[in-house]
Amino acid sequence: MRKEIIAGNWKMNHTPTEALNFLKELSVEKKENQRVILCPSFVCLPGMLDHLPEGVELSAQNIHQEASGAYTGEVSAAMVKDLGVTMTLIGHSERRMYYGEDDEVIAKKIKEALTHELEVILCVGEHLEEREAGKEEEVVASQLRGALGAVSKEEMKKIHLAYEPVWAIGTGKTASSEDAQKMNAFIRSELKELYGEETAQSTSILYGGSVKPENVAELMAMEDIDGALVGGASLKPASFMALLEY
Repeated sequence: MRKEIIAGNWKMNHTPTEALNFLKELSVEKKENQRVILCPSFVCLPGMLDHLPEGVELSAQNIHQEASGAYTGEVSAAMVKDLGVTMTLIGHSERRMYYGEDDEVIAKKIKEALTHELEVILCVGEHLEEREAGKEEEVVASQLRGALGAVSKEEMKKIHLAYEPVWAIGTGKTASSEDAQKMNAFIRSELKELYGEETAQSTSILYGGSVKPENVAELMAMEDIDGALVGGASLKPASFMALLEY
């Protein structure tokens, strides 16, 4: 059975002090087969690890594609793993847009994460103009194949996917549950072509894009939506807990 994953991506929000205050207010009663994950900034990770409520996991928001070197301001997979964090986001649309990360860089990051036994939530998704041109499946397929080209079937056990249409991130717009389901089903069909039916059916595929307590239940009712990658609605304990309790 695929795991349901509810992941809160804090982006560049919450200081270490604010992060600890968040955890003090957080009370989690996980559903069976559910994983609850928070993705804070790097500076919050050490303190949060010491105060995590039972049932909550942490993920980094990013890693560098090289193991070490003269990359001022960057953080390696080994550093994340040494902290005790076992997961990272890779390929978030904001990394692609603002930092020029292409499929080649993202593929290197995935291999570096896997080298250090980190799980990965790989983000894919199209821009509005690409959807309006009817190219959304072409774009997402290209991102998937570019990122996973060197990933083996065995390594796919550590990979989760998140479909995040760029036009729905932080805009208040949300893909309809039917549109999200259609794309997640397409992603699963691509996984079947790449790795076979078993991998396709066992890989959790999340939806991300203005998910909030008011729409999460409808999205989660879809057959191929196995979780949510949540931005703004994960920043306050009350709204994050409401997401978990849908």
